[in-house]
Amino acid sequence: MQTGNRLAAVDLGSNSFRLEIGRVEHGQFQRTEYLKETVRQGGGLDENRNLTAQAMQAGWDCLARFGERLAGFKASEVRAVATQTLREARNRDEFLDRANSVLGFPIDVISGREEARLIYQGVAQMLPDTQERRFAIDIGGRSTELILGVGRVPHTMESFRVGSIAWSKRYFPDGQFTRSAFEIAEIAAMAVLDEAFDAYHPDHWDACYGSAGTVSAIGDVLVAAGWPVGHITKEGLDWLLERLVNAQSAERLRIAGMREDRKAIIGGGVSVMRAIFRLLNIESMEMASGGLRHGLICDLLGNTENIGDLRVSSVARLAHKFGVDTVHGQRVGAVASQLYAMLANPTKRPADPDVERAIRKLNWAAELHEIGSHISHSDYHKHGAYILDNADAMGFSLSEMHRLSLLVLGHRGKLRKIEAAMTDTEIVHQVLALRLAVILCHARRDPDLSGMALKPADASAGPIRLSCRPDWAQAYPQSAHLLREEVQAWEKLACRFEVKGL
Repeated sequence: MQTGNRLAAVDLGSNSFRLEIGRVEHGQFQRTEYLKETVRQGGGLDENRNLTAQAMQAGWDCLARFGERLAGFKASEVRAVATQTLREARNRDEFLDRANSVLGFPIDVISGREEARLIYQGVAQMLPDTQERRFAIDIGGRSTELILGVGRVPHTMESFRVGSIAWSKRYFPDGQFTRSAFEIAEIAAMAVLDEAFDAYHPDHWDACYGSAGTVSAIGDVLVAAGWPVGHITKEGLDWLLERLVNAQSAERLRIAGMREDRKAIIGGGVSVMRAIFRLLNIESMEMASGGLRHGLICDLLGNTENIGDLRVSSVARLAHKFGVDTVHGQRVGAVASQLYAMLANPTKRPADPDVERAIRKLNWAAELHEIGSHISHSDYHKHGAYILDNADAMGFSLSEMHRLSLLVLGHRGKLRKIEAAMTDTEIVHQVLALRLAVILCHARRDPDLSGMALKPADASAGPIRLSCRPDWAQAYPQSAHLLREEVQAWEKLACRFEVKGL
């Protein structure tokens, strides 16, 4: 657990970017500063799902201001995540390359279910630690997260592609409010959310909590009009709908408690909220003070299940779901880790955290390298890579899942398919270690590695060399044959590989 440290969480939402800063005193996080800017990046996706130049610049400018405030923070004290807009954006890498630089810290694009986990964790941490069955709702700019949990533990998590910005652009494009437009928008939202009816039925929870921007915007208006503080009711939503319809447009809307920056997207937000209330027969929702950024703080504090344990659990769940031979996966992982350590730490100096991190990810890739066999044994590495690139795995960012996907894709076959990623020495070493481990474990038993050494390329850009003891090739002719083929697979790449003693 962090103690006496500064901590900071950065949330790149579709509507607003937020920065939460505080200190840890006696194991508790105390906020010292909170910054929020309405960037509305979710409205900057064009018809091809690319962020416009203006949307990217607005995001960079905001993150530069956040970065100045975070100067002097350690990497371990800051967690930054991006949500639905960057999940969708086809040019997100272009945005993130500069965004990481101006912020000064890496930004993880997280999956919808990982976002839901963090939201629930943030909501629950601000509530009494009881065994209450909780239903948490977060309506964002381009996605809505629904989560069921007991106490502080989430159980059912889902993210739906419906939100205040997306629905406002689609159903209130000119900012005009009509009763028919609201009815159409609500029906459309219910169609997207329809599959939530069984999983989130009122019988499954005791209390309903709403988190973040749309909930706060609606709640502020209702409180200003005299409705009970801290609650959003069906009657209150009906009253608000009438006010919006009477105003006829966002431009003409004059209502106490409504911030100017919310007027343009309140139509979509109210539509989605009313759709959830109608679909799930909700009468009243309690406004929660916690949310996504508080969930990030919980992870930094260590108040949640350790993030490494979450990833281990996610890998185990995927392996189980797709019927992977876990014993063989762990065998391959052990051999790959041993080989990678020879490359990354040839002088056997004290353990390097970066090497340990790379080995941990290599082990996960090894455990899942046969995940695609559940679909078809032919080209199973390609199927496996696709699964990992599209799987929601708690604890992992999308970039981390893509890294595992690359390793699984590259563990067999031609290397041209991952050549673009092979400019990174760490990836080269991980891929080679995994490929060699798969070869050496081809008989699905522990291989004989005695007398075997793997040395990285020298300063003159020579090849990576694997050396074997003199009698090894004669003792294991099939493995020796596969290693000769592996040498040929690397001949077409800039980084070469050779074997001595075959």
